[in-house]
Amino acid sequence: MTEFSSILSTSNVRGAYRSSQELSGLAGAADATGKSESFSDMLRDATTNTVQTIREAEAVAQKGLTGEVGTQRVVEATLELESTVKMMVSMRDKVIEAYQEIMRMPI
Repeated sequence: MTEFSSILSTSNVRGAYRSSQELSGLAGAADATGKSESFSDMLRDATTNTVQTIREAEAVAQKGLTGEVGTQRVVEATLELESTVKMMVSMRDKVIEAYQEIMRMPI
């Protein structure tokens, strides 16, 4: 299994971002109006998507307990939840690390 440190390397992130731009046909973070997405917007969207993924996984798990969905779907939702939580924890750690670095800078 791949370590998160290798997944989160700068070159891998840039490559993945470049690939996603090619798939969506967008150049940069600009939307149709020509405005770029701010860092705070990106974080808000990421946390919103994380909360949505958590809620969906919980709903699938509850449906799995009542027998409405199969075991395979419950496992898939649980794995998706696990990877989402790991990614958000690593993002939180990077934000805290950046904040601490800024606080150490001389004024």
